[in-house]
Amino acid sequence: MPRISLRGMIAPPFYDVWRDAKAGGHNEYWLKGGRGSCKSSFISLALVTGLIKNPDANAIVYRRYATTLRESVYEQIIWAIDMLGLRPWFELRLSPLEIRYRTGQRILFRGADDPTKSKSIKLSRGYFGFLWFEELAEFSGIEAIRTIKASVLRGEGRTITWCSYNPPISAQNWVNGEAIKPAEGRLVHHSSYLEVPPEWLGPKFIAEAEALRQGNERAWRHMYMGEVTGTGGQVFRNLRIQPVAQTDLDGLGHFYNGLDFGFAVDPDAFTRWGYDSRLRRLVAVSEFFGAQNSTDTLAGKVKTLAGNEPVRCDSADPRMIQELRNRGIRTEAVKKGPGSVEHGMRWLQELSEIVIDPARTPNTAREFQAYEYRQDRDGNFLPDYPDANNHTIDSARYALEPVIGQKQVRTASKSLLGL
Repeated sequence: MPRISLRGMIAPPFYDVWRDAKAGGHNEYWLKGGRGSCKSSFISLALVTGLIKNPDANAIVYRRYATTLRESVYEQIIWAIDMLGLRPWFELRLSPLEIRYRTGQRILFRGADDPTKSKSIKLSRGYFGFLWFEELAEFSGIEAIRTIKASVLRGEGRTITWCSYNPPISAQNWVNGEAIKPAEGRLVHHSSYLEVPPEWLGPKFIAEAEALRQGNERAWRHMYMGEVTGTGGQVFRNLRIQPVAQTDLDGLGHFYNGLDFGFAVDPDAFTRWGYDSRLRRLVAVSEFFGAQNSTDTLAGKVKTLAGNEPVRCDSADPRMIQELRNRGIRTEAVKKGPGSVEHGMRWLQELSEIVIDPARTPNTAREFQAYEYRQDRDGNFLPDYPDANNHTIDSARYALEPVIGQKQVRTASKSLLGL
């Protein structure tokens, strides 16, 4: 086995990721970031190194379309081999696209045009210990990734899945929604070119990035910083997606519970919120989100999270409200009327901030972050609130009805007084 040293080859943002991977901390790594963050360079080095250190392991690298493999990941792996000084130990093949280590271990390259085709991939020796999805956002969705993983990761040894991508601009894209969901065994890591030694990138790259920063900061944040800046049509511009400590929740004085009932395949969405009226700050505390629940299951989940506190529910289903009440839940039907949706939404939008921890309430984080105004054919935003993928948002409106209603009453009173 050749002696391998990665000293000076791994960019600083990935030191902790590399240590975690060597220690067996996770089996799936999602590396996201902007241009020049060196995430693909790091993965290629980690993959080649891992292959050499595990004589039973093979590797397979995917992009959405096979036509993009040769000029991207194939060349990237060759770069890593050369950086390690190991070119004489490897055989490069073009038809089919493949790289072989001298032990017979293989690095295969495939397109995911049809994920089910991965079932036919066979190895004469060993197993696939390493799987890399490059430009993850190009894939059709998480089901395609799961299908491929189920097809190729069938060995008994340890496996590592690497995923790399630049986050799409819209929070509605599947990969952005999936990245904020807690997933066992998955580490999500973000990096940018600002953490990479400038001499690695060169003065031209730095100058182009800085020029965009000065001319269009929002485009720079998306392209170079890898931020999900949105299309400009986000409903909640006061949203803060960040960790929330238990001590932060303990300091909140008032808590409110809401429940939006699911119908058919739509999910039930229970949310619990803490509200600081002085700072006009709303914090997501907990959630239950799921479809096709039995009444007993729903009652048990809500009882666990809400205890004896009132739970304000969608008044469209009085039967379910009564059923939950019979099971010890203090359900209350919200009052609906003309303009109630618009008023509640504006109230949420006018808060100083809505704080959501995706580890505590992943579905709430996903829906609030992805909620955008609809657009017409010309890309103009329409002045209404879409009634889709907003279950936790409706639940929040129901929960905070007492507070929202107070503002509505005060506003009406001022109008009558001519103020």
